[in-house]
Amino acid sequence: QSLAELEVLCNHLYEGTDLAQRIQAEKVLLELINSPECLSQCQLLLEQGTTSYAQLLAATCLSKLVSRASPLPVEQRIDIRNYILNYVASQPKLAPFVIQALVQVIAKITKLGWFEVLKDQLIFRDITADVKKFLQGTVDHYIIGVMILSELTQEMNLVDYSRPSAKHRKIATSFRDTSLKDILMLACSLLKELVAKPVTIQDQRQESLAMHLLKLVLNCLNFDFIGNSADESADDLCTVQIPTNWRTIFLEPETLDLFFDLYHSLPPMLSQLALSCLVQFASTRRSLFSNPERAKYLGNLIKGAKQILENPQGLSDPGNYHEFCRFLARLKTNYQLGELVMVKDYPEVIRLIANFTITSLQHWEFAPNSVHYLLTLWQRMVASVPFVKTAEPHLLDTYAPEITKAYITSRLECVPVVIRDGLEDPLDDTATVFQQLEQLCTVSRCEYEKTCTLLVQLFDQNAQNYQKLLHSSSRNPLEITVQEGRLAWLVYFVGTFVGGRLTYTSTDEHDAMDGELSCRVFQLISLMDAQLPQSSNEKVELAILWFLDQFRKTYVGDQLQHTSKV
Repeated sequence: QSLAELEVLCNHLYEGTDLAQRIQAEKVLLELINSPECLSQCQLLLEQGTTSYAQLLAATCLSKLVSRASPLPVEQRIDIRNYILNYVASQPKLAPFVIQALVQVIAKITKLGWFEVLKDQLIFRDITADVKKFLQGTVDHYIIGVMILSELTQEMNLVDYSRPSAKHRKIATSFRDTSLKDILMLACSLLKELVAKPVTIQDQRQESLAMHLLKLVLNCLNFDFIGNSADESADDLCTVQIPTNWRTIFLEPETLDLFFDLYHSLPPMLSQLALSCLVQFASTRRSLFSNPERAKYLGNLIKGAKQILENPQGLSDPGNYHEFCRFLARLKTNYQLGELVMVKDYPEVIRLIANFTITSLQHWEFAPNSVHYLLTLWQRMVASVPFVKTAEPHLLDTYAPEITKAYITSRLECVPVVIRDGLEDPLDDTATVFQQLEQLCTVSRCEYEKTCTLLVQLFDQNAQNYQKLLHSSSRNPLEITVQEGRLAWLVYFVGTFVGGRLTYTSTDEHDAMDGELSCRVFQLISLMDAQLPQSSNEKVELAILWFLDQFRKTYVGDQLQHTSKV
């Protein structure tokens, strides 16, 4: 096919709006990949193509060609690799998506040929030497070199289900043992150089370089070191199985300092990548350190968190905010409360985190998906209280009730705003609500009396207002809906707290408080029933059904040994 025909093909593939043309173009593309002329056609596109799409098409064909089940001869793959390396080196100003696609071809060739030998040499492993040549060139070359390493690290970690998984693990493990540590050290030293010359960091090329370096570090830290993270979606794989021979990197306090410095000095788009790296650092497996080393490492993590909370400007960016919430949750997942309270800055930091959480709960419409991580942190902290053996105060009895109060009051305050502005009602997302209530339930049991007193007071106040509205002559439907929305939340809270009664820590006083709360819901039921069939509110009804279910499980079950104070 001539160059002109190929360019028309690109046009149909990447810019065409006509479906029939695209399907035809894809058919021609498949024929092209399987034809013996494929390589020469790709070369033609790369050297004489007039658009970026022509180069992208060539890269796509090469990618398919080198990952075929029956591989090309070794010499040919070496030629393709060297050709692409020279091509991107001679044209560093190509469109980013073209460079990305070409770099991917290099990564695929390297991965699939990792164990191949030619003249007694493992010929595809000298990739780091090739990259070092790029690092001596201009900033554009530098970026390409970093992209090659980043893409390679990602490719090595990618499980291709069409090939035997044992072979994938063998290649990934060999790559981990021979190259990954050097790549991480190289990336960190290049980032140190970047931080050292902040004058040019405003420059866009420098920002682009910082982004690619951070992504490279993140790919190294996200590597599947022991072949267990097949399911990427689970955020609960909270331990990063860092290899033992990486200890030295992690024991140097400069390593953590570097990423905290990067967070403070980079613009939000990039600082969130620095935080993502810190999330992985906070999740490093415990067994990498001895006890004193671990205490020191945790101290540095806490010191960094304190600096971020003291200068919270960066957290107004939703990306930064989300990653920082993940970072805080990981601190408790990987360290015990007994270790946290021993840290020098603990009292100050726990105060800052509590204030941060309360502010976050009050701004319920900002980044709602991040609240989960903050509640996870408090839930796990409070759940650990019975097991703390140290004399140091954990201060949770001071802060946990404040967190519970902030959650309860913020949800009640959101009701009029949601109704007035026609926003999405958080109550409609029941999966999230139940998950958060379950977390809150644990937190609320710390100083339970305070929580119950607050709820009784709020319930009485809202129920009385509701009764007044029902009996008033003007019966304002909007105000009634607001009041019912608040009562729905309150009934959910009562159900949560009653349902969270832990048999072994429950006291008669707690049961009596549960009785006070439950009796109010039963009074509300008769108040609501009195209005049927003229009016009813589905949200309140659903909340009441949920409460009854919780009440039954806790107090009407067949397991109860004694009559409780309820």
